[in-house]
Amino acid sequence: MALVLHSGANVLKKHTGIISIAYIRTANYSDFNPYNLASLKRGTGGRSSFNGIVATVFGASGFIGRYVCNRLGKIGTQLILPYRGDFYPMQRLKLVGDLGQVLFQPYHLFDEESLDKAVRYSNVVINLVGRDWETRNFSFEDVHVKGARKIAEAAQRAGVKRLIHVSSLNVSEKPKAHVLEGGSKFLASKWRGEKAVLEAFPCATIIRPSDVYGQEDRFLRYYIHNWRRQVHYMPLWENGEKTIKQPLFVSDLAAGIVNAIKDPDSAGKIYQAVGPKRYLLSELVDWFYRVMRKDKEWGYYRYDMKYDPIFKLKVTLTQKLCPSWPVGHLHWERVERECITDTVERGVPTLEDLCVNLMPMENQIPWELKPYIYGIYHGRDLEDFAVRPEPPKVAASI
Repeated sequence: MALVLHSGANVLKKHTGIISIAYIRTANYSDFNPYNLASLKRGTGGRSSFNGIVATVFGASGFIGRYVCNRLGKIGTQLILPYRGDFYPMQRLKLVGDLGQVLFQPYHLFDEESLDKAVRYSNVVINLVGRDWETRNFSFEDVHVKGARKIAEAAQRAGVKRLIHVSSLNVSEKPKAHVLEGGSKFLASKWRGEKAVLEAFPCATIIRPSDVYGQEDRFLRYYIHNWRRQVHYMPLWENGEKTIKQPLFVSDLAAGIVNAIKDPDSAGKIYQAVGPKRYLLSELVDWFYRVMRKDKEWGYYRYDMKYDPIFKLKVTLTQKLCPSWPVGHLHWERVERECITDTVERGVPTLEDLCVNLMPMENQIPWELKPYIYGIYHGRDLEDFAVRPEPPKVAASI
């Protein structure tokens, strides 16, 4: 489409079948490049402005992706959101930006042409694509290694300035085995994926989050799900006494990703995205059930899973009968990862190096679990909710 430039003119730019309208507020067009949307930077901030960042967010419809898109839209970022399959789960993300700021593009992870279209006009690419379990269509190798490499290669071909790749804490070439022979395939594939991304895009920023909690997460809701328990009993590996976790609030992770985009010094670095405190897994799970008023009087009891063959059978049957979407996200890969202690390597920067003020779990968990309080609408006074249960004990310092 031809561009006619004059003072106070409307500039129409066709992008993947959708017209985006920008208003030129300057009479000096010597630096204007019709293929660089950053030259159209305008506004004073907010969702109705444009801050010069055009970001393609792969995996935008996922749990973390929705928070990242909202953060980016709030500061005036134009978003290109690739989607696979049905469009309807994506359309709610129209609201993260003003009219014309959020654009959609169908893609397939192994279709280079669709990847090139998705990143063609962007100066930032964020890869949030991942799988917690393998399916018939996509293995861990397909998603975390081959797919990550293809996204990085597409970003390199398009001349993208910044690539943010979200990996996982505790990645290792050969993870230690606990309940799965050979250890976690998820963590091993994430480790190979990091290597593949850095080979294709050497200045990529790698972010390694620990377990992330928030609305619609797979951490809190995994442990409080009826299918994870055995009626009122909670089986954990080694009774949860040998595993230390450092969970992270999802808004803090989204803030870290946005801050990494803004900070040019973050290019080529690896960041560990962990919460401010470390807890024994046993302490955390007990605390979740205290918050929900499901304590010993309710019947809650925690024990070592190795003494429960019925639980092992349940995990196996759930994985076999529901391969595409295991009930309660219960499968052996998830059980294996919950056995692993979060390791924070010294010398590797964290989100605090990106100027993120981390949210303590004690401030957020009571609000997250409030809808799950036992008997919340029956026989309770308002005073009952003012008393917070004893918080978990901190296991160790970072």
